[in-house]
Amino acid sequence: MIPTMILFGVVLGRWWWAALPLAAISWPILLLASDTIDAGQIPGAAMLGLLNAAVGVAVAQGVLLVYRGLRHRSG
Repeated sequence: MIPTMILFGVVLGRWWWAALPLAAISWPILLLASDTIDAGQIPGAAMLGLLNAAVGVAVAQGVLLVYRGLRHRSG
């Protein structure tokens, strides 16, 4: 299930300022809805959702940085 949030971060990585809070909110909701966690585990699940999405955001931002560098160099 961890790759789900990493993929979420990659897809929304350009808009990291929206992706990270959304991941911290949506991941515990998804886990609660699937009856995977109890209400007491919400803070931990939110932190893990945020961290996993942050990995995806970092990958997306890195790809954007390389792309912009290559585009600038060729132009």
